[in-house]
Amino acid sequence: MSLIISIIVAILIGALIGWLAGIIMKSKHGFWINCLVGIVGSLLGSWLFGLIGIGGGIIVNIIIDIVGTCLLILILRLIMGKKW
Repeated sequence: MSLIISIIVAILIGALIGWLAGIIMKSKHGFWINCLVGIVGSLLGSWLFGLIGIGGGIIVNIIIDIVGTCLLILILRLIMGKKW
């Protein structure tokens, strides 16, 4: 049961991060795309900042996740065009 709750929480946090990054980057996509981009962007940010030794509490991790998601949106824009 806790695995299901963890997955639901990860999706909700990913959606929130994706939504915030979408506002920052002026990207307009639906809930599921925001979820996916938020989750993948959070992983990207955590990995990149982990390489340079930055990490910490929940506030720092949320900022890292938002930065990673914005970076992912930027990469998607370079690859797929301005619709991202």
